[in-house]
Amino acid sequence: MNVETVMRELEALGKERLKKMYISNGAHEPLFGVATGEMKPLFKKIKINQPLADELYATGNYDAMYFAGIIADPNAMTEADYDRWMDGAYFYMLSDYVVAVTLAEADIAQEVADKWIASGEELRMSAGWSCYCWLLGSRPDIDFSESKLAGMLDRVKDTIYDAPDRAKSAMNNFMYTVGVSYKPLHEKALETAKAAGPIEMKRDKKKSSFLNAYENIQKAVDKGQLGFKRKHVRC
Repeated sequence: MNVETVMRELEALGKERLKKMYISNGAHEPLFGVATGEMKPLFKKIKINQPLADELYATGNYDAMYFAGIIADPNAMTEADYDRWMDGAYFYMLSDYVVAVTLAEADIAQEVADKWIASGEELRMSAGWSCYCWLLGSRPDIDFSESKLAGMLDRVKDTIYDAPDRAKSAMNNFMYTVGVSYKPLHEKALETAKAAGPIEMKRDKKKSSFLNAYENIQKAVDKGQLGFKRKHVRC
């Protein structure tokens, strides 16, 4: 399949209701409004294809960019490739659920995510913290430095209130994910989340929402989810 064929297939799967929903979350034209589950049969036909993934991502079409993440070969992508994809990620559903997810299956995930977290750019920071959430929720605890993660929790506690909104959300999720999926720092994550308290997220023309990692960690523990790891990061 070439890029034109895939675009036609995606367009045929588009639904106006989903298109409106994606736009309300920050997507903009061009897009078709394809449900992610509807992409699976297409993936089975194409499988992993990095050159095609790059072409699809470059279209700027939200659905094509999302599908690019599904067929990408994470270890075939260099740091420069990931930076290029981040340059095209214009809102959080691309930065956190396409680029960060793809990066989480790459060997260079932590080093790239560390640079993004340090960048000071909202969506890069968000993608970096989100990448760690995907990593912690899928890789064995032994793959991580306990002292490094402990330092990252301290960083969250010290900087979360002044962080840009999307980064703030991802940092809150990082506290939660360490608390649930990385057993060695469960107690520290719980203490950090308790100290941070509810995190206010301001929304345009709507009431603020509040994120509470402490309560959510407790709920996950009550459900017996401590130590949770998913088998696959990408769908």
